[in-house]
Amino acid sequence: MAGANELQGLTSRIVACRRCPRLVAYGAQVAAVRRRAYADQVYCARPVPGFGDPAAWLLLVGLAPGAHGAHRTGRMFTGDRSGDFLFAALHRAGFANQAESRSRDDGLRLRGAFITAAVRCAPPANRPTAEEISNCRGYLRAELGLLTRVRAVITLGRLAHAQFLTAAREFGLLTRPAEYPFAHGAAYRLPNGWRLLPCYHPSQQNTFTGRLTPAMLDRVLAAVRAQK
Repeated sequence: MAGANELQGLTSRIVACRRCPRLVAYGAQVAAVRRRAYADQVYCARPVPGFGDPAAWLLLVGLAPGAHGAHRTGRMFTGDRSGDFLFAALHRAGFANQAESRSRDDGLRLRGAFITAAVRCAPPANRPTAEEISNCRGYLRAELGLLTRVRAVITLGRLAHAQFLTAAREFGLLTRPAEYPFAHGAAYRLPNGWRLLPCYHPSQQNTFTGRLTPAMLDRVLAAVRAQK
């Protein structure tokens, strides 16, 4: 299991990262021109590290921080509708001690789970470039090395799924990413024994249209529990 110092060291490197000028500039712009609902808040406006249980056996991988969610609060999936949907499901499944997450200091604790993303800065239009994704991938590889008790991975969305597969190949967990295509509800076993479960991203577009329902996400989490 990763020590607290190792994870904290990685967190410090992520928060200090300035590799992508476009993302740095966009983050500063978003923080300066805040949404009216958050006009009295100071945005974190830094790269967002993963968070959760250092002894996690479940890893959840998203795409990138939301401009007015994690980019504002400094914690993945915290402070926006996607996070509301995800944390409610994690609470129902026993992975979180509460169903809501509004800020980094709201008391949320994950049990047996760790949440991260392929890209650590909020990208314009939610579309990071290939270079920006590549710049961030080393952080995901580092988490794969530090979270030594992981046995299952849920990828949230097609892009996060693709980037996890690339990072896993580079880390030596698999050799043929094409053998694990994205399909919501699929369940794969990687060569090292890990279970890989793709899931639609809990974005407002998916949850408001019913493409991803609470029951659908509950089934993915129940499948993870059953395969522990």
